[in-house]
Amino acid sequence: MKKTFEHGQQVLLALLLILSLLISGCSYGSQNSEEVASPDGQISLTFSLKNDSAFYAVSRHGNSVIANSKLGLILNEMVGFAGDFKIDGLDASSFSETWEQPWGEKREILNEYNELVVHLSSKKSGAKKLDIVFRVFDDGVAFRYVFPEQEGLREFKIMDELTEFNLTANHDVWWQPAYRPDRYEYLYSKSRLQEVADTMHTPLTMEAGKDLYISVHEAALTDYASMTLFHNGNNKLKCDLVPWSDGVKVYAEAPFSTPWRTIQIGKTPGDLIDSYMILNLNEPNRLEDVSWIKPAKYVGVWWEMHINKSTWGQGPNHGATTKNVKKYIDFAAENNLSGVLVEGWNLGWDTDWWNDGNGFDFSTPYPDFDIEEITDYASSRGVELVGHHETGGAVENYEAQMEDAYAFYEKYDVNYIKTGYVNPRGMNSKEWHHSQFGVRHYRKAVETAAKHHIMLDVHEPIKATGIRRTYPNMMTREGSRGMEFNAWGPDGGNPPEHETILPFTRLLGGPMDFTPGIFNIALPENPNNQVNTTLAKQLALYVVIYSPLQMAADLPENYLDQPAFQFIREVPVDWEDTRVLNGEIGEYITVARQDRNSDDWFLGSISDEEERSLTISLDFLETGNKYNAVIYRDGTQAHYKNNPLDLLIEEKEVTSDMSLTLQLAAGGGQAVHFSKLK
Repeated sequence: MKKTFEHGQQVLLALLLILSLLISGCSYGSQNSEEVASPDGQISLTFSLKNDSAFYAVSRHGNSVIANSKLGLILNEMVGFAGDFKIDGLDASSFSETWEQPWGEKREILNEYNELVVHLSSKKSGAKKLDIVFRVFDDGVAFRYVFPEQEGLREFKIMDELTEFNLTANHDVWWQPAYRPDRYEYLYSKSRLQEVADTMHTPLTMEAGKDLYISVHEAALTDYASMTLFHNGNNKLKCDLVPWSDGVKVYAEAPFSTPWRTIQIGKTPGDLIDSYMILNLNEPNRLEDVSWIKPAKYVGVWWEMHINKSTWGQGPNHGATTKNVKKYIDFAAENNLSGVLVEGWNLGWDTDWWNDGNGFDFSTPYPDFDIEEITDYASSRGVELVGHHETGGAVENYEAQMEDAYAFYEKYDVNYIKTGYVNPRGMNSKEWHHSQFGVRHYRKAVETAAKHHIMLDVHEPIKATGIRRTYPNMMTREGSRGMEFNAWGPDGGNPPEHETILPFTRLLGGPMDFTPGIFNIALPENPNNQVNTTLAKQLALYVVIYSPLQMAADLPENYLDQPAFQFIREVPVDWEDTRVLNGEIGEYITVARQDRNSDDWFLGSISDEEERSLTISLDFLETGNKYNAVIYRDGTQAHYKNNPLDLLIEEKEVTSDMSLTLQLAAGGGQAVHFSKLK
């Protein structure tokens, strides 16, 4: 009955939309202008032809968000898709469904939009066809280019994409630079748009007024170059595609669709996080059976290398030994952690791998790492090994071994793999990670992993664009500065504001493997560095920074006899619902999430270098029930620099009609576990 009702609604909405187009000017032969609105009517997109060039514009509440911005592409030996268009026809429709994530920040996702497809042909290129598909949601707009199957256009090269985002003012932007060696692991800068001289990665987040926040990104990046953006003058952003080493941006074959260009729009910064438009623009799950895909918490032989306690390569301090890994397995089994990551276990780490990864062998362990003994022992204790493949960016070498390497892990029931692509010269020492070459490789990896029932955690990745909906085994990825930079970063580590920026920028694309949970914050092994947070903030990060795979990143001995570790034991990694309670980009954020497998809620709140007092409503709790709140908060003398370990643990009984005041130290945070009382 529900599906029948929804189908009836969709048909009615489609008829109303078509009727409105006919009434408002669907006489495209004369006006060359069409408008489509969001289901709630608050956001509208207008497509127009002016002097035979294609443009779009976006407004909210009748106020311009994106002014007239150019559309089009330049192909090799054919420039007709840059202009000289005529409209051949229009198709309007509406869509509404609710679908369930197998894992994620929220179980049920509403996917509702109005769609307009503009069928174009180029008058100067033999009437070649190009469709532009627009979708307007209540939380933003998206569009993509589609090359239909047609005579005279089979294989072609895209040399440039002319897409623009013509902003209405010189907004504040939070951005990372593109075209830097190796990957995009840089701190975010806040600037006025016109001050930015670099090409910028997306998601690119902007504050456009006290009640308007915008994020430009892309969705369903599958066989295309990643989109970067540069300021083209007059508050205009221009799409720039990351090229192949031969200068071509995209190799394509019709029929062909580009990724979606997305503009998320919110009244508050938190509205951007609450948007699931990126996910909705990806294709549904292609994997028939997802029962083997399971979120998890883990520890690992990892942090000890970053603080120089042990080494990746062989020698007296080798970390990936059978004895050492068993110690981690015991700790995981005793502390509700289901996995143990091991890096440095296979041949190749004794080479100059960060410049040339061709020495890596992904099926041959070092002599002091007995994978059969380790996986048998882990299984006996209810723990899984989390595998690791560092490629050194040598993609050709990795792909030649990929099938055998994944089969090797499958043989030993290793269902999780962390991969890495460190190389200052790029993939195969010549291709950008974010080029079509890189996109194709990452897709091959996730598809091959799925065949072997393996989940992926990708470091030095292509940016997240929602592909986890289509391939749920693509669990999480890095793609920004994580915890490791605190151990050896040349600038002393991540500043306290960093984690208050990530949810509104990098994480809009998808989950991030940030690796929180460092308790030995002073880092005595690395006196020039420290973790620039309080202990309470480390706990809060498990809620604020979402990942279905979360690491308890510190050494096991640093968790012993630590009451605060109880929060890490208990916090889930899979959620029924998520609420952003407050937030200002680069200052603070508070997030509440409900456990998917119980009635419990968890809250995380973090601050930048300023101490804060924030009062929140507990109305996310179920009405009429009482909850026991276990509160992990900064002590009265806590400070990220000089007293990071000052932490108080309190309990109180609360209900949904109460409020809670959060006292956050400088660089601090607060974590709360709400358990429903019977």
